[in-house]
Amino acid sequence: MTTLAIGSATPATPVTPAAPAAPVTPAAAATQRPSEGSVHSWDLSTGVDGPGTRFVTFLSGCPLTCLYCHNPDTWRMRSGKRTSADDVIAEASKYVRFISASGGGATVSGGEPLLQPVFTGELLHRMKHELGLHTALDTSGFLGVRATDALLRDTDLVLLDIKSWDPDTYKKVTGRPLRPTLDFARRLADLGQEVHVRFVLVPGLTDDPADIEGVAAFAAGLGNVSRVDILPFHKLGEAKWQALAKPFTLHDTPSPTPEQVAAAREVFLSHGLRAV
Repeated sequence: MTTLAIGSATPATPVTPAAPAAPVTPAAAATQRPSEGSVHSWDLSTGVDGPGTRFVTFLSGCPLTCLYCHNPDTWRMRSGKRTSADDVIAEASKYVRFISASGGGATVSGGEPLLQPVFTGELLHRMKHELGLHTALDTSGFLGVRATDALLRDTDLVLLDIKSWDPDTYKKVTGRPLRPTLDFARRLADLGQEVHVRFVLVPGLTDDPADIEGVAAFAAGLGNVSRVDILPFHKLGEAKWQALAKPFTLHDTPSPTPEQVAAAREVFLSHGLRAV
């Protein structure tokens, strides 16, 4: 039998506690470097970018060229400021208590946020998991194939713009085909993702009864649309078009009357949808 003399054992080497691992965010996993994106601006808004008061990050770059766009200065990604996700999160963190008290959250908008899917995913992930905020993605759905399942898991609500049901009208309004948006809407329905549909009512353009009926029937058939926002056309962004030396072709188009908006709302209500 081997006898070990007391005091003859080699002293154990002190173990230094390992530093906590950095959180693995979608952008870190995809890029292995700090996430940056082209940001147009950020702002606090109430009632128009999701429920409650919200911190809204507007990203630059959009593949659509909507005739009534009120932010044409967001169309080009290079027009934005290169900004880190850390900077956006730091700014949003200043308002967390105020936002939470209002039942609000954070929205990533544009432009089109899915033109920068890694950066968008990073913002949504960190807004939700670091700041504890309700998250929303404001999108046309045209680039819905770029939204990963991970990005959508970090999204509590999708604000989906369906500009028209008629493919020709949709192409006239946006310069792009309708089908990708409808495909994305069906994918969101399959995932059980909550959606608010947005429909801009433009006299002489999207106010055809068959057009409104088509959007309403489609939205009702999805089963995951909890609200429809009927947005009356306005010309508040016309000055931006002029500043960019772009022709605003809807200059002579009037805003819809309250009666026209009410009639459109009734169509959505008749399909069992909550319409405002």
